[in-house]
Amino acid sequence: MDVSGKLAILADAAKYDASCASSGAKRAGNGKGLGHSTGNGICHSYTPDGRCVSLLKILLTNVCIYDCIYCVNRVSSDVPRARFTVAEVVTMTLDFYRRNYIEGLFLSSGVMQTPDYTMEQLVGVARQLRETHHFGGYIHLKAMPDASPLLLAAAGRYADRVSVNIELPTPADLHRLAPDKSQTTIVGAMTELRAGIDAAKAGKRDRRRPPAFAPAGQSTQMIVGATQTTDSAILSTASELYERQRLRRVYYSAYSPIPKSDAYLPAKAAPLVREHRLYQADWLLRFYGFSVDELTTREEPNLDMRVDPKTARAVGHPSQFPVDINTATREMLLRTPGLGQRSVERILRARRLGTLC
Repeated sequence: MDVSGKLAILADAAKYDASCASSGAKRAGNGKGLGHSTGNGICHSYTPDGRCVSLLKILLTNVCIYDCIYCVNRVSSDVPRARFTVAEVVTMTLDFYRRNYIEGLFLSSGVMQTPDYTMEQLVGVARQLRETHHFGGYIHLKAMPDASPLLLAAAGRYADRVSVNIELPTPADLHRLAPDKSQTTIVGAMTELRAGIDAAKAGKRDRRRPPAFAPAGQSTQMIVGATQTTDSAILSTASELYERQRLRRVYYSAYSPIPKSDAYLPAKAAPLVREHRLYQADWLLRFYGFSVDELTTREEPNLDMRVDPKTARAVGHPSQFPVDINTATREMLLRTPGLGQRSVERILRARRLGTLC
């Protein structure tokens, strides 16, 4: 199969991975190599659902030794298979970059032979781009959870962002739909990457010059709607990952039925509005100081699909609203529907000068 045929298969197979945002990295060109990425990110073009399309987003291979029920590339699936060589991915990335088709690479893969073997191939692509061709563009590598710490460390040295997919919200979900995988192993790989990121940051604070290590941090993705797991459990998992692993982003991917799917899986796709509500709630957790218990309750463990989570909480607590913008605390202003972070900061600054209408 020629490269064009492989690209048709492996680019299409990569569409299920949503965690490919490229903001947060800064890699300045040195005048000798090719390309650079800025602190504002390199995402210049987006699909209608908000996903970046300025990266070459492919799988190294869709061959996989695992039999995850929800995955179209599982070992028992009869989809066409293909595999790029390391040299083919390197050449294609450079050619596309020179033609201004892309400004970076998002590279994931099915698991060939062993996780270590697969991770060696992924790292090999990044190593050649950085060391042989002095490529300064953005690189996002997907890490294999069972790969050795040495390979994970190498991925962090060459890539701007490294991600390990949590796959499903709970260990029980993972055991049921992906019995070859373990959430303990997945979180362990995240911990290895976090340690490398923390060490690099500590070196900068000490005014040493440590090698860059995943300067855009790490992210993860979980499928929602493939099981009966509630939004409360999903957000609790995300909140724990943000707190313990200091992830940059948790991506939510609404389950979509695959050909010849297993009887364990729902017959219909999860509504995209649920994915949207989870992103809204995630934003409130990260930037507005909300807790999971404020957005969901034991009686109502799922988010309201009719209104956004901030409005839903305000409607459920009528005694707290309306607020007096002249006396309300910053926390209460942030919990007020219609007020964003910038608006709240402007209100607080204006209050120092006098009473607001």
